[in-house]
Amino acid sequence: MIIAIVQARMGSSRLPDKVMKEVLGKPLIDYLLERVSAADKVDKIILATTTKPEDDCLAKHVASLGYDVFRGSEDDVLSRYYHAFYEFKDELEKSNAIVRITGDCPLIDSYLIDEVIKVYQEKSMDYVALSPDFSEGLDVEIFSEKLLTKAFNEAKLPSEREHVALFFHNNKALFNMCRVENSSDDSSYRITVDEEQDFVVVKCIIEYFSKNDLAMNTQNIKDYLDSNPSIYNLNANIIRNEGLQISLEKEGVDNGI
Repeated sequence: MIIAIVQARMGSSRLPDKVMKEVLGKPLIDYLLERVSAADKVDKIILATTTKPEDDCLAKHVASLGYDVFRGSEDDVLSRYYHAFYEFKDELEKSNAIVRITGDCPLIDSYLIDEVIKVYQEKSMDYVALSPDFSEGLDVEIFSEKLLTKAFNEAKLPSEREHVALFFHNNKALFNMCRVENSSDDSSYRITVDEEQDFVVVKCIIEYFSKNDLAMNTQNIKDYLDSNPSIYNLNANIIRNEGLQISLEKEGVDNGI
């Protein structure tokens, strides 16, 4: 069975409180959780946040929606995932895989979540993720309980503790890993929320699809941004995976992920 763990917190140096910022009277975390819930292959969803008092409101809100909440380390996100998984593992018959989703992806695609899980199951992989050719903000990856445990026990670098899957990529030869490839290069589209400009873009998208009663799927979002270049360009110059790059630079590492 499959557990989706969503990492989210209120503390963000670039856009504080972003997961609780509202569009049409609803926090972004709600949109994300609704879209993850629409994935047919996900059996359980857990919010993994921190023990810091500033995350009390997030934890309380998500619990009020009926989701399980785990609270752990702010900086050691790998530890937060490990303990969140084992906190709830016994509730499922066969809890053998974890889907990792980050709280800055309110427009994540449930179809793509199911595709990643499908490849993981059919090919008996240890780790599967979307290729970088997908829009930023659709990020989803799945890994086995075995990998999570190995990473928790062996990851030493601060970057490997902060960025959960980095240990896997740094030790590719040890694992069966693959990516779900995209049929087109959509890497220039940015529908994540890390900066204020990102929030404006996502707000415009949600408001447009709500007003026009259209399916807010990935292709329709791309079509909307293609038809509205002024909105598309608002966040076009922001560096992809900037947080990861900053962590690696601190350690003097040049990583090609």
